Amino acid sequence: MEHSIALVTGATSGLGHAAARILAGEGWREIIVTGRSLVRAQQTAAQLAAETRIQVFTPLELELDTPSSVQSILAELVKRGRPIDFLLLNGGMVPGNKRVLTATGVEAAQAPLIGHHQLTVGLLRANLLSPNARIVIAGAEPARGGVPLFSYTDVPAFAAKHHQGDRTAAVEALLRNGPNVKYVPNRAYADAKLIIAWWVAALARRLPSGMAVYAVSPGSAPDTQAVRNASPVLKWLMIPLVKLIPGMSQTPETAARRYLQASEFGTDVSGQFFASAPGKLTGPIEAQLHPHLHDRASQEAAWQTVVKVSGVDLSNPASLSAVS
Repeated sequence: MEHSIALVTGATSGLGHAAARILAGEGWREIIVTGRSLVRAQQTAAQLAAETRIQVFTPLELELDTPSSVQSILAELVKRGRPIDFLLLNGGMVPGNKRVLTATGVEAAQAPLIGHHQLTVGLLRANLLSPNARIVIAGAEPARGGVPLFSYTDVPAFAAKHHQGDRTAAVEALLRNGPNVKYVPNRAYADAKLIIAWWVAALARRLPSGMAVYAVSPGSAPDTQAVRNASPVLKWLMIPLVKLIPGMSQTPETAARRYLQASEFGTDVSGQFFASAPGKLTGPIEAQLHPHLHDRASQEAAWQTVVKVSGVDLSNPASLSAVS
């Protein structure tokens, strides 16, 4: 992969900011940094330039919860006409105690995937990913299970109980925190990251040869803004305890390097979810082999659900008419 142009979402703080800074140090020619407002993205670009003493940062506005904002950034990238080599889909957060739905009726923890899907498919349709591009999206250890206070929904069982076995309907219920889904913040977060892992596997089967996509857990990095809306138990009890235990937390820079490590992986592991070894929240990343992550029926259900909710599909050029 050429170290030419990278795009980092959620770059105004935390892991995205750290990743952009590291990319500059590795010699990338241009790093597009996005924020929810253009002013915030511009401030971030200026801050990164001052920190690195390298003028390679381009600020663009991107509000992942707003389809028109995704269309606007795609239109700007189409106008520029320069393909992206590394797409880092980093934006996201741990949800709070109260359920929040976007204007399109998607639960807040699930919403970044919808925007990231619209962005990724838009770039693919516009031929704005280079032939050997790498796509990395933020995952998290709770998707594999075994993380205290977090548990994911057994989607096949949920589908059988409430949706006549229709997993697409079941995944949509989770995305929208709809009927028969009780809002529990940590479960909503785990479900969001599980659906991301499935989406990645399905996207990998649809990418042109040469390109690759991976879900990557940055691991435990409590000193970021991602937990600003987290429940009091998580924010004031679990996180402080984790920070006291050696090997259970890491700096944002160390966590962000996981993303960049995965950006150098080959196509043979495209579609995999990489995270810490079982029982750990830091350390080397490895491909996760848990059977529920590799359930193809669930992977395809996740893809079809995201397509339905986002209104954007790779096989339907008309769905991206706004940027064509």
